[in-house]
Amino acid sequence: MKKPFITKEKINEIIQKYPTPFHIYDEKGIRENAKKVKEAFSWNPGYREYFAVKAAPNPFLMSIMKEYDCGMDCSSMAELMLSQAAGISGEYIMFSSNDTPDEEFAKAAELNAIINLDDITHIDDLLRILGKVPETISCRYNPGGVYEISNGIMDNPGDAKYGMTKAQLFSAYKTLKNLGAKNFGLHAFLVSNTLTNEYYPTLARTLFVLAAEIKDELGIELSFINLSGGVGIPYFPEEEGNDIMIIGEKVKKAYDEVLVPAHLDNIAIYTEMGRFMTGPYGALITTAIHEKHTYKEYIGVDACAANLMRPAMYGAYHHITVLGKEDAPLSHMYDVTGSLCENNDKFAVDRMLPTIERGDILFIHDTGAHGHAMGYNYNGRLRSAEILYKTDGSFELIRRAETTSDYFATLDCFPISEKLLQ
Repeated sequence: MKKPFITKEKINEIIQKYPTPFHIYDEKGIRENAKKVKEAFSWNPGYREYFAVKAAPNPFLMSIMKEYDCGMDCSSMAELMLSQAAGISGEYIMFSSNDTPDEEFAKAAELNAIINLDDITHIDDLLRILGKVPETISCRYNPGGVYEISNGIMDNPGDAKYGMTKAQLFSAYKTLKNLGAKNFGLHAFLVSNTLTNEYYPTLARTLFVLAAEIKDELGIELSFINLSGGVGIPYFPEEEGNDIMIIGEKVKKAYDEVLVPAHLDNIAIYTEMGRFMTGPYGALITTAIHEKHTYKEYIGVDACAANLMRPAMYGAYHHITVLGKEDAPLSHMYDVTGSLCENNDKFAVDRMLPTIERGDILFIHDTGAHGHAMGYNYNGRLRSAEILYKTDGSFELIRRAETTSDYFATLDCFPISEKLLQ
C-alpha cells in the first residue's frame, strides 16, 4: 500500500495558509533519490544526470538537483530561461528539441548548452542561425521498429517523431566533423515509463555497439552517450519499482563488454530522467466538496484535470489516500471527479475507497513529474500552487496559485474593468 510522505496534521497546517488544491513536493525524498542515482553511475567518471525540466519546471526543484551535480534537459525557450534563472548554463544544459524555432537554437548557443540535433536538416539550420556548428554537438538516434522490452507509454520508435535513421546519423556525424565539430555525443529516447531493470542496459548495449561502428567507419570517438529517460515509477501499489543500483551495474557490464574492448572507455554516460527523479515525491492535495448519487457514486473535489491531466488524457492511474482514513476499509466504489465540463475529468473510476465525506482531504500520489507541469486553463480553471515540504518539517511556497488577474493578463487588448478583477 502506498503511504503519503506527509501527515494529515501537517497538511491541515498548510491548508490554513494555502487552500487546496495544491501540489506538494517531498524535499527529503528528492534529495535521497538524486544522491542514489549519482551513486549508481559513480563507476563512470564523466557521468551526469540531466534532469528533464519538462517533468517539474520549477527553479526551486531544479536548484536542489543542481546540488547533486545534475544538469538540465531542456526542450524549449522557457526551459532554457528557467535553467539560466537557476544559475545553470554551459555543459550543464542538454538542449534536446524537435521542430525547433530559430530563436531557441540561438538561446541554447548563447548559454553554451550542448545542442542535441533531432534531425539531419537541423545542421543547415545551425549554419543559417549561428554561422557555424558548435564544437560540441550531439545527434539523436531512432532505430525504428518496436522496442519489445518496454511496458511503457511510448514503445514504438518507428512511429515516433524523434531522431534520425542510422544512415542519417552517420551522414550527420560526417558532415558535422567536416564543418569543424570536435566533440560528439549520441542520444536515444525510445520508450517512456518502463518498469524493468533491463531497459537502460539493453539500450546502452545498442548504443555502445553503434559507438564502436561510428569509430570504425567514421574515425569519430564519441565523447558521451546519453541514455535519455524512460526509467519509470510504480503508479499502482502492487507494482515493483526499478532498482537504480541494479540498472547502474548492468549498464557498467555492457560498457565493460562493448566499449572497453573497442578502446572507447573514456566515453561519459549521461541520463535524462524526470519521472524517476521527482515523480514519487509529489502529490496533489485536494478537498472533497460534493457527493452525487445517480447511476454511480461520485465524489467531487476542488481539483480537476487542469491540475492533473494524466488520468483524463490517457486513463493513467494515480493512487488515492484519504488522509486520516488510511486504515479504514475500502468499502465504497467511487468515481472521483473534478469540475470541468468534460466527462473524462476523473481522477479515479470505479475506485474502491473508504467512505468519503465533504471536507475530507485526498492525497493523490505520484504527481511530482508531469503533474503541475501539464496544467492548463480550460474552462477558465486556474493552476494551483506548488509547495515544498522541507527536510526540517517546514514548508515553503515555491509557486503561488494563479488568480483571475493572471488569467485575464493576456487580454490587455480588451477593456476589462479593474473592479471586476478585484
